[in-house]
Amino acid sequence: MEQPGEILRSDNVELRRWRVQDIEILHRLITESRDHLLPWMPFAATHDRQQGEEFLTRSEEEWASGQAYHYAITSGGVAIGSCSLMRRVGPGGLEIGYWLHHAWTGKGLATTAVAAAVNAGRRMPGIDRIEIHHDAANHASGAVARRLGFLEIERVRVPEGPTAPGESGIDVIWRLQTRPSPYA
Repeated sequence: MEQPGEILRSDNVELRRWRVQDIEILHRLITESRDHLLPWMPFAATHDRQQGEEFLTRSEEEWASGQAYHYAITSGGVAIGSCSLMRRVGPGGLEIGYWLHHAWTGKGLATTAVAAAVNAGRRMPGIDRIEIHHDAANHASGAVARRLGFLEIERVRVPEGPTAPGESGIDVIWRLQTRPSPYA
């Protein structure tokens, strides 16, 4: 199974693979941005060092198994957020998830980071589509998908309802076809 690179570059952003030893960086990013992340990221409400260590350990395991590829987003050598390519949308698909430290939003960096992840996903064998899923109330995530040419394909009511305070309970699914699907 071919994996994406451990470092991905796009303009003024570099994505580098999260490692267990990055706990201080991850913990700082989440702690400093808790209020910014809380409306959309359920993990922000309960984040502590142990949860961060568990995420980084799981990141290593998922990388090794090919289930997911989690990256620290950096700009100018400074860690500013996280971006992941995940195999959780069925055969031939990857889902991209992302978030930024509050001080780095509004500068196009999330879009640039996601573009780097899209380029890596396109080069992976067997990938025919890449998706972004976000709550309908999270307009910033939708703007990233729109700017990169993803098409909104569906809105789905989440059976368990909202999982974070800012959510509406409706997931918006965006898709970018990378090649014709063998499953169509």
